[in-house]
Amino acid sequence: MSDLSSFIHPEVPPSGDGCVECDESGSWWVHLRRCAACGHIGCCDDSLGRHATSHWRQTGHRVMRSFEPGEDWFWDFETESEVDGPPLAPPQARPGGQGVPGPTARVPGDWQRILARRAR
Repeated sequence: MSDLSSFIHPEVPPSGDGCVECDESGSWWVHLRRCAACGHIGCCDDSLGRHATSHWRQTGHRVMRSFEPGEDWFWDFETESEVDGPPLAPPQARPGGQGVPGPTARVPGDWQRILARRAR
């Protein structure tokens, strides 16, 4: 494994409680990911926006961490593999009361159909 210290800045807090781009557009997400370099919160590739991957492509910040409760894994987009990383600045995850998908108030009743149609 290569040295990833330039891609992980543990002192940087997360950008918020939800996907930055989804919050700006009024959309919703399935799961959240946190950039280990700048703290940007983006949605996972199962989400409509796939904003965590977009963030990597736009910035080159290749390491992200799950922002889901009970998960502490890191992912390196460049190598497409799980990597080790240090504890990051709190909070470690989205609020526990936030639904999956979320945020609950913005998730359409037919969300599963929407995601299934997109996956085809």
